[in-house]
Amino acid sequence: MLCTPGSWCGDSPTMVPQSRLEKTRNIGFVAHIDAGKTTVSERALYVAGRIYKIGGVDEGTTAMDWMAQERERGITITSASTTCGWNGYTINVIDTPGHVDFTAEVERSLRILDGGVVIFDAVAGVQPQSETVWRQADRYHVPRICFINKMDRLGADFHRTVDSIARRLSTTPVAIQIPIGLEDAHRGVVDLIEGKALVYSNGSPEPPQEASVPEEMLDEYHRHRESMIERVAENDDELIVKYVEGREITKEEIKRALRKATIEYRLVPVLCGAALKNVGVHPLLDAVGDYLPSPLDMPPSVGKDPETGAPVVRDTSEDEPFAALAFKAVADPFIGRLAYFRVYSGEVAPGDTVYNPTTGKRGRIGRIVRMHAQHREELDKVVAGEIAAAVGLRGVSTGDTLCAVGDPIVLETITFPDPVMSVSVEPKTRADQDRLMDALSKLSDEDPTLKVSFDDEIGQTIMSGMGELHLEIVVDRVRREYKVDANVGRPKVAYREAISRPARAEGRLVRQTGGHGQYGHVWIEVEPAERGAGFEFRDGITGGAIPKEFIPAVRRGVQDALGAGPLGGYPVVDVSVRLVDGSYHEVDSSEMAFRVAGSLAAKVAVRRAAPVLLEPVMKLEVVTPGEFLGDVLGELGRRRANIRSIEGRGGVQTVRARLPLAESFGYVNSLRSLTQGRAGHSMEFEEYEEAPAEVAAAAV
Repeated sequence: MLCTPGSWCGDSPTMVPQSRLEKTRNIGFVAHIDAGKTTVSERALYVAGRIYKIGGVDEGTTAMDWMAQERERGITITSASTTCGWNGYTINVIDTPGHVDFTAEVERSLRILDGGVVIFDAVAGVQPQSETVWRQADRYHVPRICFINKMDRLGADFHRTVDSIARRLSTTPVAIQIPIGLEDAHRGVVDLIEGKALVYSNGSPEPPQEASVPEEMLDEYHRHRESMIERVAENDDELIVKYVEGREITKEEIKRALRKATIEYRLVPVLCGAALKNVGVHPLLDAVGDYLPSPLDMPPSVGKDPETGAPVVRDTSEDEPFAALAFKAVADPFIGRLAYFRVYSGEVAPGDTVYNPTTGKRGRIGRIVRMHAQHREELDKVVAGEIAAAVGLRGVSTGDTLCAVGDPIVLETITFPDPVMSVSVEPKTRADQDRLMDALSKLSDEDPTLKVSFDDEIGQTIMSGMGELHLEIVVDRVRREYKVDANVGRPKVAYREAISRPARAEGRLVRQTGGHGQYGHVWIEVEPAERGAGFEFRDGITGGAIPKEFIPAVRRGVQDALGAGPLGGYPVVDVSVRLVDGSYHEVDSSEMAFRVAGSLAAKVAVRRAAPVLLEPVMKLEVVTPGEFLGDVLGELGRRRANIRSIEGRGGVQTVRARLPLAESFGYVNSLRSLTQGRAGHSMEFEEYEEAPAEVAAAAV
């Protein structure tokens, strides 16, 4: 059956034969943990005809949560992709994790997506990880729509959640639906644009029944429809004239203006429903097609020439040279290494040779597959605007560009946060040492936020990640997938060092060994930079005191020294370095000599600049029954927490605080014990700040 625009099309993924790219949507479901992303995606795949049985998160039977660890814990750990058809559109879907420990999966997904569906809990509203994923989407300029889920839960409030989206996310939401009934009485939605009710019966996944707006809701309907039209008209030059003149604005004009404003990040359409009972899923899929952009709506891809650094622009077209971004690499136990990529221009087919300008190497595409969670579908080729995975493409890492051999381009890569927690890990038998390192190497290749190193001083392998759950999952995968049993040490905090005052120092290397010697001499000044600014190096040399060709070597030497600070050997961050003077020898000076001189100067300067220890601080939100508030606050006080706010609503208290990471270990068990298991919490990294003297002394 072919779909026709405007009709429900839950049983056919067939595309209407018109412009393929105009009818393509690359979207992701993102949200705070437990907001219902996987449930929404499961229902969407079912009504679109992609799967034929609805799974449940609690039962571990959903299509997108396919890892054993995901099914056991009832959470999404790794992003899963699939493709479905709806109402003539081809929708490429990525379901992302909600737990902050797996934020890298969200980061790399948003980098290659054209649009996002942000899901909120109708009771909890905007939660901490909701803010995090919203900021990530802002960074990559991803247009989005909102779906307020769980309208059937006790305490659900649609309008309060819309207000919290506007207030906490600094955006302009525009409700295009209002719920019919709340909590147990929730049975559908009123479409403010179409002017009709969509009523669902007893949680059935069947399409909703269209009806007139309930009489008791007419006043509410007219009030919110007028507000919606006003908000949309304010963002459209043509409609604002008609609105001011009091002329009628048609639903087609509203949709056109709303789509344009959504793609330009000026408005965010808001829908609602209860995915567990299938309410609101059909119009949500309609909204994906109506308001989120196609690849053609996005600006051309801008990269750089790997040789000259000059800007290179590629339009989204099959006629352009091939260019794609690899956003994920995984080791598949059945077919080997898979490299997921998004094609921005041109096309590629199995057997083609592609160039990786990041590594400077060529590779041959073996097979191309489209993934449906862990299942694969062979493809003859992939063209601009599509997402697929390549089999057998070696040496490709997350963030690498793949391009045509004769037309090189480097696309914007993906940035990931640094790990904040470490544990030591060692095999239970010496015979498993090589197998353990092989397993950790493969897992760190998949996960850019997992770092593995060997500490020579203590003779242990150190594994660093984003949190306790992250490292726990890695160890569990090592045991299950690679059959290596390992002992894991206690978690350690990834401290940093910084300087607290300016300083100046000299670095000199003079070495004569017969023949040419080594001579390098520099003076540098260091001063504290703003927290989070990272490393800055400035060239202040005048009069040719140091030749230009040696300046980069000085910079590398300074960076070498900042890799291990004087207090505890932790990296030195947030420092501005200025090269101010020096001297050279026409014969004996070399890049190596100036690199060593720069390193010597930086070590002395940092010691003189009153170094301080920085500790990672987490943003914590605890939701607890009011009767346990005193115990919760007392426990946070014992853990050096800084309480930011306490809000009460309906017998439930929400505590927002800042908690040092070092004090967070074991907090989950303590909170459960204090509140009889009735409180919940979420925690994410916020920033580094100076540690108290006693903490610094213990850490050093």
